[in-house]
Amino acid sequence: MKFKTRKTAVAAMVGTALFCSPYLASAQEAEVENEQEAKKDVELILVTGSFVRRSENFESPSPLAVVDSVAIDAIGAKNIADITQTLTINTGAENNPDAFTQNATAGTSNINLRGLGVASTLVLLNNKRQVVTAQPTNEGLNFVDTSSLVPMIAIDRMEVVKDGASALYGSDAVAGVVNFITKRNYDGAMVSVDYQDGAHGDNKEYVLQGLWGATGDKGNVIAAISYTNRSPLFINDRRLSRPQDDTSALGNPASFFIAPGVPVIDPFGCEEFGGFPQILAPEGTVPGLDVGLCGFDFGPFYSYVPDESRINAYTRAEYEFTDDITWTTEIGMARNRAERGGAPSFPILTAPVVPDYHPQNPFGRAVSFFGRAEGNGQPGDAANTESDTFRFSTNLQGVTDSGFWEISYTRAVNDFVFSVPDVLNTEFQLALLGFGGSNCNPVLGTPGEGSCEFFNPFATSYTSAPNSDYVLNSFTAKQVIDSKSDLEVFEAFTSFDTFEMGGGYAALALGVQYRENSLRQDYDELSNQDSFTFVIGNPDLDGSQDVWAAFGELALPVSDELDVQLAVRYEDYGGSIGSTVDPKLAISWRATDEFSLRGSISTSFRAPTVFLAQGGATSLQQVVDPVQGAQAFVAVRTSGNEDLKPEESTAYNIGFSYEPFRDLSIELDYWNFEFEDLIIQENAQALLNADPTDTSRIVRAGDPLTGPVLQINNTYVNASSLETSGIDFVSSYKMETELGNFTPTIQATYITKYDLNDPQAGDIDGAGRRNFNNIGVSSPELRMNIGLNWQHDVHAANLFLRYISSYDDDQNCADGTSNTGGCANGFYEIDSMLTVDAQYNIDLGSVFDTDQSYVLTIGGVNLFDEEPPQVFTNSGFDSKVHDPRGRQIYARLAIEF
Repeated sequence: MKFKTRKTAVAAMVGTALFCSPYLASAQEAEVENEQEAKKDVELILVTGSFVRRSENFESPSPLAVVDSVAIDAIGAKNIADITQTLTINTGAENNPDAFTQNATAGTSNINLRGLGVASTLVLLNNKRQVVTAQPTNEGLNFVDTSSLVPMIAIDRMEVVKDGASALYGSDAVAGVVNFITKRNYDGAMVSVDYQDGAHGDNKEYVLQGLWGATGDKGNVIAAISYTNRSPLFINDRRLSRPQDDTSALGNPASFFIAPGVPVIDPFGCEEFGGFPQILAPEGTVPGLDVGLCGFDFGPFYSYVPDESRINAYTRAEYEFTDDITWTTEIGMARNRAERGGAPSFPILTAPVVPDYHPQNPFGRAVSFFGRAEGNGQPGDAANTESDTFRFSTNLQGVTDSGFWEISYTRAVNDFVFSVPDVLNTEFQLALLGFGGSNCNPVLGTPGEGSCEFFNPFATSYTSAPNSDYVLNSFTAKQVIDSKSDLEVFEAFTSFDTFEMGGGYAALALGVQYRENSLRQDYDELSNQDSFTFVIGNPDLDGSQDVWAAFGELALPVSDELDVQLAVRYEDYGGSIGSTVDPKLAISWRATDEFSLRGSISTSFRAPTVFLAQGGATSLQQVVDPVQGAQAFVAVRTSGNEDLKPEESTAYNIGFSYEPFRDLSIELDYWNFEFEDLIIQENAQALLNADPTDTSRIVRAGDPLTGPVLQINNTYVNASSLETSGIDFVSSYKMETELGNFTPTIQATYITKYDLNDPQAGDIDGAGRRNFNNIGVSSPELRMNIGLNWQHDVHAANLFLRYISSYDDDQNCADGTSNTGGCANGFYEIDSMLTVDAQYNIDLGSVFDTDQSYVLTIGGVNLFDEEPPQVFTNSGFDSKVHDPRGRQIYARLAIEF
């Protein structure tokens, strides 16, 4: 069914503007007999950011970026993360999940427009919502996992609305909207095979994809499937960090507190067994012993890239009941598995006691153990994630004389299981007392006799008194978090002509929506009892959130040159959250045929999620302890806050489009977002800096005021404010020559402001800063992509230069020392980075004149194997900004039947 009506009626649905990208995807033109008929009968297109259908010559009042399938192939993207990571408007996304900043979300990817948070960008698939992951980030944010969305081969284009869109879509669209649109009316079959090989370690990737489609008189259907297998890249394969960046004070060999605040290094050895001694007092302070800590370099055990496998399937069917009514249904599923490397065991934070009668105890008295059960010389323990996503969406659309209507239902579920080994608190203490072993009865048994064994925490375990697997297994278990996120959406809306204006008929869209978000987290029984020595545990969570919404949009073609968009949305969350009304005004003015202006202003509202209000988690984070003057790898335990208020924001955008002559386009936009009551997780480093002796928040070993920090307790709060602004620039120019068509392009984003008020850190100018010590994200001021496309006959090639400017690292001072209380000479500067990507394509089907299409692609990412700029932190680089993999060479063969 084709939606046709008068061009002047502008009768519509979900769509905003014609694409302001060099890669233009245009709608099929209506068949007309003359110019007069063309004005009355054209096919209207679906574009993102409006509930009113637009004709294809409409210019958007909101800034819109479009990446079509040609552009996706040009960058060699094998997954959605490859696309979004190259967008200059994407800041601080977690597409390289690591154990230190994204503990439990390995194998996922997300989008972070403007650096406003991975939960502040609404991700749609064919204009409909997708469920968020059941496992949150370290910051407690549940996000849409783009790795589980749809097979890449099925994507036709990606549209990004770059200003706030809550007035149209609801609270999740605070920073904007990213809409993935699948292929339609495809007739045929296609298969593709990708192979990618990294320059370091055994990091390889295979992708197999298939697409099939058929069309008929009454409808069409497509089906797609993809399989991805990615091998891991370990830190040891490409060490970017210094050993001290990845060294924990809790090692094995270990240290022991012989008195409060007096740790001593294992007298049986430290450095000779791979440890890193840190001397804290002059020799002779304690006769015969070294006061200090025996550190452990855990870095080589962890992975930059996890071992992953993914299966993604999608099908979409459309059927015309009549000329005016069409039914559409789509079903998708994804099965993702990932294994992330980890240390042989976590640090033990419970200060267990080694008794004076322990056969290996050289001190002659009871001491507190400060270390880990296994360390140097032992294999690493992996953490595993299993994510299964299912999505069903169906809708009924109908055409009226002056518009159209739609009724839809969407249901999507994500099941996410995270598991990681850790040491059990009680069982480990029993093993130190001589009651180790699964068959030992601590009530009836005798320490160290029969089925009861001692665990040896001293360095003699490396030589004369090794620990048995029997005793090790008795105090080791897996923490398992089985989570489920469920989304259900009912929506109905209609769009119709209202009255005639100078530029045509005004159109009004009205709609209602009900959606329910539920989240369940089922921790294992041991975690429910807080039985673990590092990850501790957590109670189960089972909560839901119901939202009723009503929305409207008025499209006003005031004249042939001036279009105005008015939109408003009411959402009611009930309970303590309450309701909100968010309006939007957008204007587009075509001053001349070559030059047009646009502007928009809107408000947004983001409610606390179920997890932020009721959930809790323990994550691994690196901090700099101002008391000890050293870095520490600690557990950060976060609890929910039911007193959170919704965050509110105002966004505005002013921009222009200029086409001085044929094939040259220039786009420039200034954008600004202002937030109040921003919902954030308290920054662990900021808490430590604000009051390092707060015993209710800071847990230390030995002396509670001066001992090594073990754990930081935080929660979610409403911060005062955040304001960010910047400039987007996009330009392209197509040149036709005898040697082929050349199209140079430029895409750049410059952040002019990233000001925030942190509850602990105070007022921060975060632009051009890593923002390690506050609630912000890494914000290099300038990101720029310069591209050159060439096409000639059966050949095509692409060249990209990708630049990220330098920025300050507030974790470290200019001299390379840790920032423990201010840097007199300023912060350490993280270098700028320039990488080069290239690609060549040849149409082998045309070369050999075959019935099928064969396209061979060969390319490389980061061709010169540039290292990401060094950062003196865990893993040695900023995973929110840079890619650690280095040069990636790939080849693809696509066959279309």
